[in-house]
Amino acid sequence: LHFDFWVIVGIIGQIFFSLRFIIQWIQSEKHKKSVIPYSFWIFSILGSSILLVYAIKRRDPVFILGQASGLLIYARNIHLITKNKKDAD
Repeated sequence: LHFDFWVIVGIIGQIFFSLRFIIQWIQSEKHKKSVIPYSFWIFSILGSSILLVYAIKRRDPVFILGQASGLLIYARNIHLITKNKKDAD
């Protein structure tokens, strides 16, 4: 295998993206119910952003569409969480 700079970027993005599931699982086990912590959305944004850059570099339209649409959902969830925190204060 040849690991050029862009393959390393893609792997880093995938690691961040995968960590969100581990974080969610740990929090759910801790609370004994399904929980989606704020950090899940942060790792979603980080991983998806890096993977989108990688997909653009690779000129993969399927990958670009998937990551770009996911970014909108993750950003919207972060916005709703932030807004609800402000409203509760």
